[in-house]
Formats: sequence, C-alpha cells, structure tokens
Amino acid sequence: MNKGDEGLRWGSEWSGLGMRGNSSLGLELEKVTIAPHRLLGEQGDQLWYIFTVVAPYFLTAMSATYLGIAQAAFNEARQHLLSRNYTHSGQTLSQAPLLQHRLGTLWAKIERTRRLLYYAAQEGDAGNFDALPAILAAKAEVATCAVEVVNEAMTLSGGIAYRENGRFSVLLRDVRAAHIMSPTTDLLYTWLGRALLDQPILSD
Repeated sequence: MNKGDEGLRWGSEWSGLGMRGNSSLGLELEKVTIAPHRLLGEQGDQLWYIFTVVAPYFLTAMSATYLGIAQAAFNEARQHLLSRNYTHSGQTLSQAPLLQHRLGTLWAKIERTRRLLYYAAQEGDAGNFDALPAILAAKAEVATCAVEVVNEAMTLSGGIAYRENGRFSVLLRDVRAAHIMSPTTDLLYTWLGRALLDQPILSD
C-alpha cells in the first residue's frame, strides 16, 4: 500500500520515553481495497511469509540493535573503571578485584549472547530447519542480556551514570523497550516452545 492511498488514517507521531529516533504511527483502514498485484506472497500464505521472510530479518536486526546497546553500556563502564581513581591512594577503580569480577561477568554475558545471535543469523542465511527457533531465542536472550548489562553497567559507573541527559540516560531509556518491542520476550519463548514441540506457533 502507498501512504496516500484512500481510506488510510494515520495516527500521531511517536513520542516515547526512549527510542526517540523511531517512527511508529497508528494506522486505521476504512473500506480499503488492496489490488491482488500488491499482495506479498500468495493469498493464504501470510503465516509462512511472516515467519519465513519477514521475521528472520526483523528479529535479527532488532537483536543486533539491542546487543549494540549492551556493548555501548559495557564500553562506558569499562572506560569509567579505567579512568576514575581513589583520591586517597591514587589507585584506579580498575584495580579493585570486585569491580574486575563484575565487569568480567558482563563481558561473558554479552559474548555468549552474541554467539547465539551469530548462530541464528548463520542458520537463517543457510535456510536451515533450526533457523526459526534460534532466531526467536536470540531476540529473547538479547533483550534479557541488554537490560541486565545496562543496569549493572550503571551501577559500576556510580553516581556519574545518573546525570541527566548523559550517555547512560539514553541507553537506559532505549534498552527498556527490548522486552516489549513486539514480539515480546514472553511471546518469543512461547513461540519457541511451540516450535520445539511441533505445535502451531500461532495456536490461539
């Protein structure tokens, strides 16, 4: 469909807590007729088209976006630990064993999630049977990883991370959408379970 087609009524511009660069509009259709040549795929195969053509690219792109947010938060926390020091001793925060441990766990969390995403993308590119479960799992796992990493990275960075309009304020606002950007994390795990049990993904 074209944006100016008759019968389309567009809602107001997106205004959200985060995702300020996003362009999402509500759309109402009133007595809209779509010509057959505009159909995506064949009539009746919309589920195949969604899960075979659209979802793999869409979910992989969203997974990569939120993994990038996690990586950005990690980088901010790492730089903070390297550059800040205790005034009484001159030691940097990077020399504190507890902070070393906590940063190490963040790196491991990001990298194991990244490997799942890479695997899912490779399976999708190859057209393998296991591609869809991996792609569903990747987006769900990335969402959990990203939220946890941003929260912990802010803690590691101390009070400076809570400055208004700082880097972390943007990362925190954006990452909170990871679980609720459709398909939601809960829905993805449900679909994943159905796929693994040979059940219809959209069974209700």
